[in-house]
Amino acid sequence: MYLKIHRSGDNVIVALCDRELIGKTLKEGDISITISEDFYKGDLVSEDRVRDTLAGAGNINIFGERSVSCAIECGVVDKDCVRFIDGVAHAQVFRI
Repeated sequence: MYLKIHRSGDNVIVALCDRELIGKTLKEGDISITISEDFYKGDLVSEDRVRDTLAGAGNINIFGERSVSCAIECGVVDKDCVRFIDGVAHAQVFRI
């Protein structure tokens, strides 16, 4: 999985996706999302590193079955809140 942390002032966004999704464009109805290298391709990381990072993250954007499953297993994402776009699992987390 690729994990990338974006910082801008006090704002932090964690981007997480399955390795094979980098560069792919997902299309479904009016939705078209490109899983870009700029936003998602950070470090290739283990599930342990993902769990540690997600536990303290406030804003998270996740694509891919393994990445979303890892977020569900560590209690960050509710499985009923996962959306599928062009057959690919997607979840977002916003903690206030």
